[in-house]
Amino acid sequence: MKVVVLGTAAGGGFPQWNCACSLCAKARNGSLPSRAQDCVAVSGNGSDWWLLNASPDIRVQVVGCAALTPGPGRRDTPVRGVLLTSAELDHCLGVFSLREGGGQHLYAPANALAALRSHLGLRDVLDLYAGWSWSEAVPEKSFALAGGLIATPHAVGTKRPKYAPELPGPWVVAYRVHDPSTGGTLLYAPCLASWSAGFEALLDGVDCLLLDGTFSAPDEMGVSTGHSKGQSSMGHVPVFGGGGSLAQLRRFPVMRRIYTHLNNTNPLLDPASPESAEITAAGIEVVPDGTVITL
Repeated sequence: MKVVVLGTAAGGGFPQWNCACSLCAKARNGSLPSRAQDCVAVSGNGSDWWLLNASPDIRVQVVGCAALTPGPGRRDTPVRGVLLTSAELDHCLGVFSLREGGGQHLYAPANALAALRSHLGLRDVLDLYAGWSWSEAVPEKSFALAGGLIATPHAVGTKRPKYAPELPGPWVVAYRVHDPSTGGTLLYAPCLASWSAGFEALLDGVDCLLLDGTFSAPDEMGVSTGHSKGQSSMGHVPVFGGGGSLAQLRRFPVMRRIYTHLNNTNPLLDPASPESAEITAAGIEVVPDGTVITL
């Protein structure tokens, strides 16, 4: 399985257009690299590619990835579809930019599908341009992807997007993507509200984890309410602290562990920061956009 990390920033990207924080200032002056919003491409055969989320930056991400180059026919594309982890805008707006395609498939949790149809009008828009197939990503139910991969969604959160209606049940899933030919397994979880026993069980047999690293601390956005609330109330477990993900990740030294979906305020964006030194010492990575992983 080939994995291309197309983007690693949270909503708004890095630098964020309306932010003058010190980190965004460094990105603007070239001291730190800019980052596109979180998105990943996976393939089991190098010809059939699937997007895990479709960020608002999707055009630049696809054009900048050689593996996603169209051809040999004039309108042929190796992009077979999109697996959405949620209906958050930074995860799904890129699908609008893929409207010129045809025959692609979209998977998402039931609540996300409902919101995309009724409140964003995504299906109506796509149907006017080209036919896409839509399927519910049912938690714990595996499905095959063209190219030989097997994907399994797992419910990891109930936070709904601000624009969406109140609906019972999970809003957010993580995907385990398995390659039966190599035995390699990726777990993609860019949004994780808390580290639960159920989530930890998903790590069994995982070779590479792309994990929610949105916020370094529970009060990073000026919300100082403790690990049980704070940034977790926004659907993201913080990296540091007793309730943070770093303490848990230290217990899995064999698995490759990568933080993604980094908010523009996160000091992990700066490799010279003490926070970056701490995760590096633990063997955990923040990788550049465009990183290729083979599993």
